[in-house]
Amino acid sequence: MTSLLDPLVLAGRTAPSRVLFGPHETNLGRGRALSERHVAYYARRAAGGCGIVVTETASVHGGDHPYERSPLAADCGPGWADVVAACRPHGALVLASLGHTGAQGTSAYAQSALWAPSAVPDVATREVPVAMEQPEIDALVAGFAAGARIAVGAGVDGVEVDAGARSLLRQFASGLTNHRGDAYGADRPRLLREVLAAVRAELGSGRVLSLRLSCDEEAPWAGITPDLAVERVRELAPLVDLLVVVRGSGLAASAYRPDGHTRPGFNADLTRRVRAAAGGTPVVLQGSVVDVTAAQRALDEGVADAVEMTRAQIADADLVRKARAGVPVRPCTLCNQACQVRGVRNPLVSCVADPADGAGLPDGAGRRVTVVGGGPAGLEAARVLATAGADVRLVERSDRLGGALRLVAALPGRSRFADLADWLAGEVARLGVRVKLGKTAEGGDVVATGAQRREGLTAADALAGAELPPGPVVVHDPVGGPVGVGVAELLAAAGREVTLVTPDAVAGERLGGDLGPANARLARAGVRRATSSVLCSAGDGVAVLAGRWTGEERWVPCAVLVNAGPLLPGDVPQAAVAAGDVVAPRTVLEAVLEGRRAARALLSG
Repeated sequence: MTSLLDPLVLAGRTAPSRVLFGPHETNLGRGRALSERHVAYYARRAAGGCGIVVTETASVHGGDHPYERSPLAADCGPGWADVVAACRPHGALVLASLGHTGAQGTSAYAQSALWAPSAVPDVATREVPVAMEQPEIDALVAGFAAGARIAVGAGVDGVEVDAGARSLLRQFASGLTNHRGDAYGADRPRLLREVLAAVRAELGSGRVLSLRLSCDEEAPWAGITPDLAVERVRELAPLVDLLVVVRGSGLAASAYRPDGHTRPGFNADLTRRVRAAAGGTPVVLQGSVVDVTAAQRALDEGVADAVEMTRAQIADADLVRKARAGVPVRPCTLCNQACQVRGVRNPLVSCVADPADGAGLPDGAGRRVTVVGGGPAGLEAARVLATAGADVRLVERSDRLGGALRLVAALPGRSRFADLADWLAGEVARLGVRVKLGKTAEGGDVVATGAQRREGLTAADALAGAELPPGPVVVHDPVGGPVGVGVAELLAAAGREVTLVTPDAVAGERLGGDLGPANARLARAGVRRATSSVLCSAGDGVAVLAGRWTGEERWVPCAVLVNAGPLLPGDVPQAAVAAGDVVAPRTVLEAVLEGRRAARALLSG
């Protein structure tokens, strides 16, 4: 039986495991080149046992500039060479991802018309692209070939061609976006075959050619359907050495890497069908596979030959090494909070479970430390201190560790935050931290006692299972994050009449990739959304709202008001190092990061 930890031979090259680290936006670049931060990022996963590292997708033409720090293949040669040099000692294969986003890009940076098979406005940006003529098509194919040539010169083990959710090659292959009357319209996969042939000519037979292929656009009226994809795979699979099965399109961008509202491994049935049609070409399962056991099950059941575990390895770079050693893996929460970075703020890729701070770990041997608070900040502080060799005592006033992580886990789609709480609690136990539950402490070296509650019913009360009075509920959400939306969903699912009030133009404005799906869920649950509205007062069975722009007042039924706004910071003794919500109530990301920094500051002091 094949193990996830077994080697995989591709084009005569051997990957040390069947775990992939797939291409994703990182914002780690310098200009449009791969930087030393990229090198360290990929090397860390290679050192952790990853079998195949696929670098961030590089545009094959200068007119494709989909986000500010997006790599350009012409500028990536030195970076690819450095990544190879850093990963090769660990045995991982390095594939350079090449692509072009076409109409799903932006003209904001290149200041030129977007390329597309047809002049169909993008569903997200509404921008109208230019329909490519033969000179542009020839330039695109030449761009893929040139990118492959540069990658070969850098010593990569192969190239992955992107025909996935955001790619121009998918747009050519789809009836949604390809309305051409020429040969590229009559035979929609033609351009993809031409690109694969051009890249293969540069790679030869001794390097890996991988294809990332959208096999379900989730638009069955005109798009690529599983049936159509399986038919095409019979033709495409012999042209490549590896096939990565993905979902998604412009209409369903979140289908590529959805959050916890979508079951992990959602792509398994489709991947199994594609593998049956692939004629022996190794196939990779992609799609929220974040658990080693689930990944192994996919191999056992014949779903795939390898598994892409990108977010799982963002959460724990040592996933494969830990799996070999039988050590618990830090869990991915599938929240997309810090690892989805393509947006107007351009943050660096990170993870709520493992937020990198770039600091080393001083020696803590002989230190005796007290951490007050057993939420995410306190647990992370205790874990880091104990890892450094300190003698750690952790005091928590409740009868269970986890703090806010346990509350967040009650939100729809956020259950994996409980797994993070369990992992942190397990780690402090494994490292010998002395835990005192149901106790309070006057002071401590690290204080992570969390936020103070506000008066009235809060989102935390609703998530903790507090019994609410009967009648219509108004959830006031001045933040626009997952809490207000999640509490509204939760209460509506319990049969309550719910109105979600937000000053923003759309509910959950800060949800990023979950914005559209979240509003669809609210609509299905029957939640009324009072957008662009300010809560003026609540009482006597009604809530008074005012239009954010007009000031016009209106009334909605309200027997219960739930405040989903931020809580208040706590009190910190002057001599202590504080971390998390006690400093300023924010998210799990900041709590874990500050817990880590507090531990290091204490050890360095």
